[in-house]
Amino acid sequence: MNIDWAALGSVFGVSLAVTVALVGLFTLGIIGLSKQETAAASGSGPGASVALARTGAYACFALCAAAVAYGIYLIVA
Repeated sequence: MNIDWAALGSVFGVSLAVTVALVGLFTLGIIGLSKQETAAASGSGPGASVALARTGAYACFALCAAAVAYGIYLIVA
């Protein structure tokens, strides 16, 4: 039995990078939603910063969902 260490290292590196990127993206989405709630609670009213925070948060969550769906596609296919 031979183990291809280069392939194993490559899979580990890609998995680590994708995991860190996904967690970072999800964190940015959470931060965007908290900024939106903070701006709304302060009484500043609906403004460009609230809409931008909401749009950015939804974009981050959509990218997370797309990455998870692509991972499931790779596993199933």
